[in-house]
Amino acid sequence: MTPVVELREVGREYQGVVALRDVSLTIGRGELVGIVGPSGSGKSTMLNLIGTLDRPTRGEVRIDGHAVRELSDRALSALRASVIGFVFQQFHLSTGMSTVDNVADGLLYAGVGVGQRRRRAVEALKAVGLGHRLTHRPHELSGGERQRVAIARAVVGRPALLLADEPTGNLDSKSGEGVLRLLRSLHEAGTTVLVITHDQEVAATLPRRVDVRDGRVVGDA
Repeated sequence: MTPVVELREVGREYQGVVALRDVSLTIGRGELVGIVGPSGSGKSTMLNLIGTLDRPTRGEVRIDGHAVRELSDRALSALRASVIGFVFQQFHLSTGMSTVDNVADGLLYAGVGVGQRRRRAVEALKAVGLGHRLTHRPHELSGGERQRVAIARAVVGRPALLLADEPTGNLDSKSGEGVLRLLRSLHEAGTTVLVITHDQEVAATLPRRVDVRDGRVVGDA
């Protein structure tokens, strides 16, 4: 299985505080994996490194074959735009924009023309079951619907890797189950999906879980 994510003896320090130490992890193309741990365990630091939002203090991070340490900031931005999609606990939708425009914004830095951005946004929204909500604004949607919009925005660029940070954290149990079903369907369609969570019930539904404690990987099953 071709790796999409490779961490080799990775460490990260912030002003002398060790957030991550000696982490090695490989995630193959097409996997569905949970990074699981309590607050302060280091899982958010791992997300930032895997998402190329941060660079390691030591060790090597490779995303889709690219060595993060060797890339300029501009090259990292291009890598994120073409390879990585992000879904956050806070939906980060623009309140004054329609659903379709929020999703189309996911292609702003991908060199795609306005017309094609909107066409692909419509396709992505239909794929997550929101074809009937194209002109609605975020305040007119339920929490589960807003998270599905966020997922559509994350996948509209057809990324190889989808990073979902506590994707059910702000949702009721029914909406959360719907979001997890959607992430599984994206995985079944070929997207590599990485779910960062502290929720043991969510972790128990995933085929592979990586447990993080005190900045170290303590389990991988």
